Amino acid sequence: MEKPAGSYSIAECKARLSGLVRRVERGRETVVVTKRGRPVARIVPVVCARRRSLKGSLTFHGDIVSPLNEPWEARG
Repeated sequence: MEKPAGSYSIAECKARLSGLVRRVERGRETVVVTKRGRPVARIVPVVCARRRSLKGSLTFHGDIVSPLNEPWEARG
């Protein structure tokens, strides 16, 4: 059985972990970890949002605090 590209055994990952992590980080590629030829884990890049605040991303749609002045009944 042929090994898929980006696929490494647990032993290979252990020996080359820092290099594999660097490849994932730089190339945005995924590394598949195998055990006896079967995929058991995946190393993927972490996607971080650059925006650190919600400022400018919210919109105002009216007053959310004042009463609605509409009759209603609680059902129970």
